[in-house]
Amino acid sequence: MEYQNKRIAKNTLLLYFRMGVIMLVSLYTSRVVLGTLGVEDFGIYSVVGGVIVLFSFISGSMGYGTQRFLTHALGKGDKLKVAKTFSVSMSIHIGAAFLILLLGETVGLWFLNSQLNLPTARIDAVNWVYQFSVLSACIGIVQVPYNAVIIANEKMSVFAYLSIAEALLKLGIVYLLTWFSFDKLKLYAILMFFVIAIVCVCYKIYCNQKFKESLYKPVWDKELFKLQMGFSGWTLFTSAADVSMTQGVNMLLNVFYGVAVNAAMGIANQVNNAVNSFVQNFQVAFMPQIIKSYAANERERFFNLIIRSSKFSFLLLFALSIPLILNMELALKIWLKTVPEYAVVFCELVLIDSLVTTFVNPMTNAIAATGNIKNFYLTVTIIKLLIISGSFVFLSMGMPPTIVLFVKITVDCFLFIARALFLRSMVGFPLRRFASVLVRLAAVSMIAIPLPLIVCSQTSGLKALLFSGASFEIVFIVAAFVVCLDKRERCMVKGVWSKVRGRLLSRH
Repeated sequence: MEYQNKRIAKNTLLLYFRMGVIMLVSLYTSRVVLGTLGVEDFGIYSVVGGVIVLFSFISGSMGYGTQRFLTHALGKGDKLKVAKTFSVSMSIHIGAAFLILLLGETVGLWFLNSQLNLPTARIDAVNWVYQFSVLSACIGIVQVPYNAVIIANEKMSVFAYLSIAEALLKLGIVYLLTWFSFDKLKLYAILMFFVIAIVCVCYKIYCNQKFKESLYKPVWDKELFKLQMGFSGWTLFTSAADVSMTQGVNMLLNVFYGVAVNAAMGIANQVNNAVNSFVQNFQVAFMPQIIKSYAANERERFFNLIIRSSKFSFLLLFALSIPLILNMELALKIWLKTVPEYAVVFCELVLIDSLVTTFVNPMTNAIAATGNIKNFYLTVTIIKLLIISGSFVFLSMGMPPTIVLFVKITVDCFLFIARALFLRSMVGFPLRRFASVLVRLAAVSMIAIPLPLIVCSQTSGLKALLFSGASFEIVFIVAAFVVCLDKRERCMVKGVWSKVRGRLLSRH
């Protein structure tokens, strides 16, 4: 168990390094892309590139199923089943890629050219972006089983390095846009496609060399196929709801307010993705161990991993989000030369929503580990559909675009409660223990926020950003250490600090 805990810590550090580089590169890339393409073309890319996401949720469902079955087989030590699971999964993903290509070139193409509110003068460029987005989605689908193999085997270093390489390639193509006189929006879509293709080939080469189970062989296993398709079929419901929540809302904003508001939402989603990526990578390090502990029937460790993943995820996201929320306008002005209208309030609201949903992945992974997901996903899907329907009603009443995020925050609060109740009924999850953690997290929040608020009210500009951020982090770290960590966790933190301090002193 000690070895597994160290492995989680090592993988977490690797994934933090990955996300640190990716976040810096992505934020800078977004700034350059916005400046190069302009607000209108940036908004077009946000909408049109997102159309294909309506179909790629199929691959997301399949990919999550692949991850679960591969990790579960590894947890039981069944190498033959791992290889068979991968081959069956790859066959399913190839079929899904053809299905998305078919839907994209029929329903998707019709929707793009007849339903969206897009500038008439840019229709040709719109269709270029769309076609390369379809191809990119198909390649991304085929890549999913290789990602699943790497994560299931907990080889996070490779995952980290390839992701960094992808981010750097995307930064490189932004600069290529300035070298050519060809339509920049079209060129951007083409180059993004080639980046995705190159990364997919790299994943395949590495997996084929390191993991024998990733050598694809057409295999027919009726029982395994039914299990994966059954699992993926139910995750499809919740994935479709997620797409409705993001791309559906984005399209509603387009219909009611146009591409300028889409550009603002695009910025907000990028800020949210950058900050959330740290938390998601932390949870990726925990996910294989959560599933493996369930497969090995280590129930107490299973519960502890869920609670610790949720607790540390919230603390990490809170530490990153609050300084940004308090100084969002200045932060966006520093990052972007042009800040679209509504971008500031959109960014603030999506980060608040992320604090509500930060507990989602550990709970979902725990429920998925059981394989008994039908009622859970059906309930979650029905609740999620309230986001798109509620947004439509309020926008039709003439309310401002910010209402869509208030609707999402409200619905996500209900979803959090629903997940916790399902987890208790399915695996006997100790809700009282979890509730005590939530109370401590709330206490830390109330302790840490007042001082930076006072600082922001007394200062302005860069000084407010620096002093409010510093004061918040100091109070937050002390409060989290004293209030949230248990005795064992405090000892671990002290041990790590002693090692780091010892190494620093030995160098001097």
